Amino acid sequence: QPADGLEQLLRQASGVAINSGVDHLGSDVIGARALILYGMKGVAAYAQHARVLGYQSDEVDAQAEVILDYLASNPTDIDAMLEESLEVGRLNLKVMELLDAANTETFGAQEITSVRISPIKGKAILVSGHDLHDLKQILEQTKDQGINVYTHGEMLPANAYPTLKAYPHLAGNLGGAWQDQQREFADFPGPIVMTSNCIIEPGKNYKNRIFTLGPVGWPGVRHIDDGDFTPVIQAAKALPGFAADAEDQRITIGFGHHTLLGAADKIVDAVKSGDIRHFFLVGGCDGASPARNYFTEVADHAPADSVVMTLGCGKYRFNRHEFGDIGGIPRLLDIGQCNDAHSAIRVAGALAEAFNCGVNDLPLSIMLSWFEQKATAIHLSLLALGIKGIKLGPTLPAYLTPTLVQKLQSRFDLDLDLIGEAQADLQAALTHTATA
Repeated sequence: QPADGLEQLLRQASGVAINSGVDHLGSDVIGARALILYGMKGVAAYAQHARVLGYQSDEVDAQAEVILDYLASNPTDIDAMLEESLEVGRLNLKVMELLDAANTETFGAQEITSVRISPIKGKAILVSGHDLHDLKQILEQTKDQGINVYTHGEMLPANAYPTLKAYPHLAGNLGGAWQDQQREFADFPGPIVMTSNCIIEPGKNYKNRIFTLGPVGWPGVRHIDDGDFTPVIQAAKALPGFAADAEDQRITIGFGHHTLLGAADKIVDAVKSGDIRHFFLVGGCDGASPARNYFTEVADHAPADSVVMTLGCGKYRFNRHEFGDIGGIPRLLDIGQCNDAHSAIRVAGALAEAFNCGVNDLPLSIMLSWFEQKATAIHLSLLALGIKGIKLGPTLPAYLTPTLVQKLQSRFDLDLDLIGEAQADLQAALTHTATA
């Protein structure tokens, strides 16, 4: 029970802070607990997206309770906690599968779609975050209102779902990843709606026209908790919108597992013939660190006989670049949101089956950035599947102590150091060829 005064709250904080007990338990124990905790936060976030669409699993909920009960027992065995973190990864696999079913059965499977990334004349609303259910409500309530709705950030893949793109006023995607929102929101001539997470302190030049939903909020920002977007619509009509059409610019998205598995035979044939030499999975959570330019360099310098798959907001570093195709197969395949790592796993599994090998034997390199709790959950899922040799960076979560890093590196052959030279890493990756 939170205390009433600030002084009393600060005293309470010492007993419940993330690093509570570090003085006598040590940073390794606290870090291993944090790995489980932040992984579970990511699991819970994905489960929430599925739940709002009516998809819930008693098995998932029960396993979540077991893991949280374990964490509440204040464990101190580091190796046992690392094993439990893999249980978090396995649970997240179930949750991502549940969310994939929720999205595709509600909105249809993603389709290859050319998405406009430049504005058109008219009143406008910008929707950021992750939650497709919120976007659907906004589209429904703005029908025939003369307002264009644009996506932003991780909401970009919404433009590939048939039910959502059937709304003619879903006008495309504007802007990029979450860390650029203060500049992009300031320039947007209409209201902004933040669904789920990734909000940064709103600037004074747009704080009075940004709205929050669900679990995201900010002091002084209007929050919508009843599903009624009338205030957003009123703001859109009162604000100027875009005065003229901009030059029509587009990107292609929609390469979820339904699309890619449908083309599996063609992809396998291209690998066997030598037309495709290697696959790179490049993406994850983006951030403002200059070291993250590494991911752009990997994508841009990947050889012409390789395919780059991407997901999460990390793709904004290079998804406007021209990559061409290999025999009709686009060299850049945007799989979707961060939770669409489920699609990448499905595709990798299908390729491994086609070549009668394990995923670790495929000509596949995984280079992902991580930043927050959902990324932690996804990375634990990849480790739970036994996938090795993943490059993660450019910086590590603060709770990963040198001891924990060493244990993860030795078991999973992870490259958890600051990510190095893109060109050298590309050359090293290309020595890994198909086994069939």
